[in-house]
Amino acid sequence: MTDIKKAKLDPTSVYNSPAEVVEDNTVTREDKIEILRVWEYDAREIQVAEEENMPAANNNILDEVLLALNKLGAGPESKKSAPTKQGGT
Repeated sequence: MTDIKKAKLDPTSVYNSPAEVVEDNTVTREDKIEILRVWEYDAREIQVAEEENMPAANNNILDEVLLALNKLGAGPESKKSAPTKQGGT
């Protein structure tokens, strides 16, 4: 059984790829989306770090996360949050 709480805090501690989240039949669609949203945020933070000359190991993970969200029928995040260097508002 998947440790959903752990996955929501750090998806990479439970899953090897975003596609693995989509394929996990023990997790609800809503939980999958929440896990992938955390992964998306982390991937965007990595992009910011890369812009500041701090290279990351997997620089295409954001594309994988967005593809996984698309497979679940999840559109762009509509929640408002604090402004970040990522452009969020």
